[in-house]
Amino acid sequence: MIDFLRGTVAHVEADYVVLDVQGVGYRVFCPNPYAIQAKQADTVTVYIHHHVREDAILLFGFASREEQTLFRRLMDVSGIGPKVGLGILSGGSPEAVVAAIQQEDIGFLTKLPGIGKKTAQRMILDLKDKLAGLPAALSSGGGLFDAPMLPLAMPGSGGGTAWREAKEALAALGYKEVELDGAWQAIKEKTSSDDSVDVLMKKALQALFKG
Repeated sequence: MIDFLRGTVAHVEADYVVLDVQGVGYRVFCPNPYAIQAKQADTVTVYIHHHVREDAILLFGFASREEQTLFRRLMDVSGIGPKVGLGILSGGSPEAVVAAIQQEDIGFLTKLPGIGKKTAQRMILDLKDKLAGLPAALSSGGGLFDAPMLPLAMPGSGGGTAWREAKEALAALGYKEVELDGAWQAIKEKTSSDDSVDVLMKKALQALFKG
């Protein structure tokens, strides 16, 4: 099993990065891949969850062992697979997810991608007493996949409120208003009323990197 990879980022897509490790390219699915765009010239260490199933072998990558541990704990919950677990960490910062579980904040948890009320209740029941020590470790870890916590939008908020919130989060990453307005012009015909803040951010980042 692969535990971690150390190399340079060769390519970035909406849901994964390609990590060049001594000439071999590994596709690693991770939360907020575009947050590491500026690190493409640097050597980075990615902690891996190596997921094997009958029809695929998938790698999921994280900035720290604490995030790796949190991801694995999430998958212990019935109804949460690796893609949903990754969506949870994309939709809210890891420390915020841990805090919501420990505080039994069902309202927060049900705004995360793929999480309904019953799954949120199972997360609290199964994990509340198993995450001691993680919030402090996560908040002090930092690094590879750092990005502002994505504002969570309720389904159906579409390109109005959702885009305003996505624009604010992108501005916090350092993009100028003129760049973001140009990105919106490029993607607005490709958006729907069901697009969340996270989806709009990924579409806008794709447009920004295409120039």
